Amino acid sequence: MTQPADTPSGAGQMPVLFILTGLSGSGKSTALEAFEDAGYFCVDNLPVKLLPLLLNTQMMGERSAEGLTCVMDVREKEFLSAYPEVFARLRQEGFSFHILFFEAREPVLIQRYSQTRRQHPLAIGKGLVDSIRMEREQLEPLRRIADRVIDTSALNVHDLKALVRQIADRGRRTASMRITVMSFGFKYGLPLHADLVLDVRFLPNPYFVPELKPFDGRHPDVRAYVFQDPRCRELIERYGRLVAELIPLYEKEGKSYLTLAVGCTGGKHRSVAVAESFAREFQK
Repeated sequence: MTQPADTPSGAGQMPVLFILTGLSGSGKSTALEAFEDAGYFCVDNLPVKLLPLLLNTQMMGERSAEGLTCVMDVREKEFLSAYPEVFARLRQEGFSFHILFFEAREPVLIQRYSQTRRQHPLAIGKGLVDSIRMEREQLEPLRRIADRVIDTSALNVHDLKALVRQIADRGRRTASMRITVMSFGFKYGLPLHADLVLDVRFLPNPYFVPELKPFDGRHPDVRAYVFQDPRCRELIERYGRLVAELIPLYEKEGKSYLTLAVGCTGGKHRSVAVAESFAREFQK
């Protein structure tokens, strides 16, 4: 990551900074735990006006942590009015940070609140549904400038921690684009955190070949069966070129992560074989 222009050489490196924000009940606390497990220095409910002080403190001292992660949201009364000025000031001073916005569908948030029996931070004089809708409306401007929006509606605690841990690991290595290739089955639904979705259900299906059905797309015989169709290799080459052309455009807009989801019916044979091939191509 870059240093502020007026920072002397050797005076200290800028810490890797993630700002976690979004809807109450969307999983920010769970995400913060994942960052802490990854070695980050973590602060929950940090007043946004204290962020510059915290950053400068980290720069001047010896950094024992991998970076900083701060949760900031509507629990702080001044957050909504103060964050635009603070974020703009930090960028003017040369600081770089990633905003992760967490959200979930309204029925999911209602269910989570009923399970935890906690009060919504905006619930004073309002019902839960009205509070959720008000918060979503108030945070929409911040959602639009976020580097990544994470919908946790279909994620359990372990899935969310695994996803966040990947983000944390990439963030401490480099600020350049990182690509995740995954496979999935359409019959289970679309992965909510995918940026690009590729449907390969037009390829020959090993599921209907008795001797191949027990194996997945990593098996050499399954892969050979899928790739016997010349359209498969053509797909890899064309789509690979498309992604290569998109990456600098995404980076220009400040995007640091790209998740490519390859799907077939069950997510076991065709999608796995194609996803593995894409992963090898991107690693080159």
